[in-house]
Order: sequence, then C-alpha cells, then structure tokens
Amino acid sequence: MVTKNALITGISGQDGSYLAELLLAKGYEVHGLIRRTALYPDSLKNIEHIQDAVKLQHGDLATDNHLSALVAEVQPDEVYNLASQSDVRISFDIPEYTGDITGLGVVRLLEAIRKFSPKSKFYQASSSEMFGNSSPPQNEDSPMHPQSPYGAAKLYGYNVTRIYRDSYNLFCCNGILFNHESERRGKNFVTRKITGALAQILAEKQKKLYLGNLDAKRDWGYAPDYSEAMWLMMQQDKPDDFVIGTGEAHSVREFLEVAFSYVDLEWQQYVEINPRFYRPSEVNYLLADASKAKRILGWQPKTSFNELVKRMVDFDLRR
Repeated sequence: MVTKNALITGISGQDGSYLAELLLAKGYEVHGLIRRTALYPDSLKNIEHIQDAVKLQHGDLATDNHLSALVAEVQPDEVYNLASQSDVRISFDIPEYTGDITGLGVVRLLEAIRKFSPKSKFYQASSSEMFGNSSPPQNEDSPMHPQSPYGAAKLYGYNVTRIYRDSYNLFCCNGILFNHESERRGKNFVTRKITGALAQILAEKQKKLYLGNLDAKRDWGYAPDYSEAMWLMMQQDKPDDFVIGTGEAHSVREFLEVAFSYVDLEWQQYVEINPRFYRPSEVNYLLADASKAKRILGWQPKTSFNELVKRMVDFDLRR
C-alpha cells in the first residue's frame, strides 16, 4: 500500500539509490530524475535491481520549465535533491557548470515547489565542504569558508534553502552530510579509487596507485546509514538543518593502511604521490559534531570506519 510519494533527483547515484531502496521499503511511490547521459551503459547500475519499482523521469537541474512541469504533475509529498556536480577536484576545472547545477539548480527546484506544490517537503543535500578550513569539530553553528567552487555552490544551495524556508514558510531542510562512502561510490572519489586499484593490483592488472594529499582528514561514514538520516529529517514537525557524521576523522593515509593491510599488503610499496592530484586549495580536516541529529532525530551511525573500508575492498575484489 502506497503511503506517500517522493521525487529524488540524482536517483542513479550512490545516495539516490540507497534512499530509493529505503523509501520503497517504507511503501513510498518513488519518482527519480535522471539526465539523458545517465542512459549510457552502466550509468543506471546502482538502481538496476529496483528499476522496475521506481518511476524514472528524464531531465536535469539546468532547466526550470521541465522541473516545474514535473513537480506540478507528481505533487510529491517529499522532494530529495541529491543531484549535483559533486567532484570537488573537477569543480576547479568546470566552475561555471558546477555553480549552475550544484548551486542554481537548487533554486530552480525550490521555485518549482513554491509555485506548483508548496506542501511538498524539501531536502537539500548540503556538504561538509562548505566548512572549508573552519576549526574542527564542525557543527550547525560553525563558520563556513568553502575552499572550492563545489563548496561555494553547495553553500549557495544551503543558504537559498534557508531563505525559502523563512520567506515562504516551506518545509525546507539541509542535511550537512560529511563524507559517506560505499560499494556504490563513484570511481573518481579517492576511497573507491583506492579499493578499485587494490583489486587491480591483486589481479596483477595494475602496478601503482597515484594519489595526492595523504594527510587530509575526513569524517567517513557508510552511505546507507546517511540515507536514514535524510528520511528522518523529513519526518519532523518543523524543518531544520542537521550535521550528519560519525564524529571520527581519518586521513587518506589511514584509509590506505586499513585497505592494504586487510589483504596483507604494504601500501607504501604501491602508492606514489602525483602533484596533479592536489587541489588548488586544500581542505585539511573535517570532523562532524552530529550531537544535534542524535538528540533530535535519534540518529547515529551504525557502521565503523574499518568495516566500511573492508566492505568496499571486498566488493571490488569480487567485481
């Protein structure tokens, strides 16, 4: 029995696919927005097991007319905006596109809701990259000083979400999610780059792994745990903003140590530093203070850092 309907942008990505599974299990009718390029081979791999259970809609955050028509037609109870150009390093190469999709795409979607479905609840996927080099641990009241076009675009989306909540009395909330990984993480992200290369090295198909800054520290959690946090935010009586993270920070070097030691290898023998993988402006230390989410939402992470790394290694070894 269908209880509610939801619209998820970026449904074919890591977060979108886990959220779609969660909502389907709760009896939702799920609509997912996918771009034309998502029809390329393997682009729908994350949702192929549920593709028949969701209603896929074609379009993207670059065109407001289509978004308006879609929102008006679906009249979603809940809208989860998970779509973006989400690669921090690539955002330096395509800053205008990143700003258009990751930033202005949010206001296009909010305008569609305001005009055609004002009762829809709205979730904006904000990012710990908005904090930049703000002193850790970072919480909802920490200063925000993004260090990349991606972080700046996310900060625009975060602020415009707050503005629409206050100005139009819409249910709009920001989930300020710290790094969250899984077996479905894109191969361009450093965690999946590490576990994928490790599998290739063991298969004798690759000799070296080239990385940038090994000392950057991140609060890494498991993506399915974070999908639950998104849903919980939308079930509250009043909209609010929440930091979501584990409260533990680990460096890229530590991720390497756990991954390689799991298969009895010394990472130092296989990893080399390539300066081209450094960002023009580095974010050194992100650490979540998620005490507000634990107190109000009753949310807490279920998966440890070591377990997360091992799950990703096991997946790429099987693949």
